[in-house]
Amino acid sequence: MLEKSLGILFFLKQPKNHKDGPMTVYVRITVDGVPSEISTKRKWDPARWDPRKGRASGAKDDSKALNSFIDILSHKVHEARRKLIDANKEVSAIGIKNLLFGVDENKYVLKIFEEHNQSIKALVPDEYSAGTLDLFERTLLHTQRFIKWQYKEEDLSIQKLDYEFIERFAFWFKTVRKCQHNSTIKYLTYFKKIVLLCVKRKWLAYDPFAEFSLARRENVRPFLTETELTKIAKKEFPTDRLAVVRDIFLFSCYTGLAYADVQKLQRSEIIIGFDRQQWIDTRRQKTDSATRIPLLPFPLALIKKYENHPVCQAKGTVLPILSNQKMNAYLKEIADTCGIKKTLTFHISRHTFATTITLSNGVPIESVAKMLGHKNLKQTQHYAKVLDFKVSNDMQVLKDKLADITA
Repeated sequence: MLEKSLGILFFLKQPKNHKDGPMTVYVRITVDGVPSEISTKRKWDPARWDPRKGRASGAKDDSKALNSFIDILSHKVHEARRKLIDANKEVSAIGIKNLLFGVDENKYVLKIFEEHNQSIKALVPDEYSAGTLDLFERTLLHTQRFIKWQYKEEDLSIQKLDYEFIERFAFWFKTVRKCQHNSTIKYLTYFKKIVLLCVKRKWLAYDPFAEFSLARRENVRPFLTETELTKIAKKEFPTDRLAVVRDIFLFSCYTGLAYADVQKLQRSEIIIGFDRQQWIDTRRQKTDSATRIPLLPFPLALIKKYENHPVCQAKGTVLPILSNQKMNAYLKEIADTCGIKKTLTFHISRHTFATTITLSNGVPIESVAKMLGHKNLKQTQHYAKVLDFKVSNDMQVLKDKLADITA
């Protein structure tokens, strides 16, 4: 095992809002530049402390007692380091701290992850959405599979969490699980929450994600043009099932609701707004954020069309939506029938609402974000690809204004 540098520093740590009086004596253990700070539970007067020596100043009995305690603790730090070497264990600041203060070092990744998810589950839906819990659960499942694949273990000590672990985890997502880059980053971001929990609880000396980039790549999000929307809307289908799927898809194109939100949308969530017009007043299933959307004439007509449908009558829902899998399968058939070359999925409807229906018709991005249930504009900008003809129209307005000025 390679020799590692060891530094020991005793200092007084000033608490928040401290004005005067004694301060707690801390020891900072540093191994190869990585520190770990620990309270000694002793307090001392700053006026009687020598920061250069890291010792109490003066020759009084209490100074001698504290300095004797500090010397003994320094010796124990060196002993702890020797014990780790003799046991052929990794010598680290956190390892010395754990050994020195009797902290249980047998903490394991999956056990901590499972306990975390149980806490999240207990707070659904008050503080977390079901969608957030689902992502944590899926990330836990991936972590279990990765540890078994990479380490041939049922669980792994958190002391094994380092940059190499994260790097290999990312590699596993992209090769074994065949995940795209952004999906990989999404799962790693959720896993990082568990890692940071360990750092905050002082179980880990540093964040292994510190040098790892979690940057996402910009994706071109597909959407339907006005011409394509019209083609789908006017198409006569040979079966009712395709016509129903088409109607539900178009409803989402004109409201921006995701599949899960259309699926659960109740008739009671169609309300009369302050403007005496009909609005959707619901909460997004994914984020539990409030969503209020003024209804355009087309989706209003669809609500009226299906108000007496047996499924809607039985469940109190607005539309008789099928499973997401069936919807996407039928949408592919609809695209083929209409001669649309794009891969049609239900989520494209949400992109279409953001681009073709709203932004390209001059609706401000702030209003679009509110209707989509986004908490910040950055989320909306992923959907909002401004169309070339909108840019052209905006520039034409500018040209006209400049022409008036120079005329």
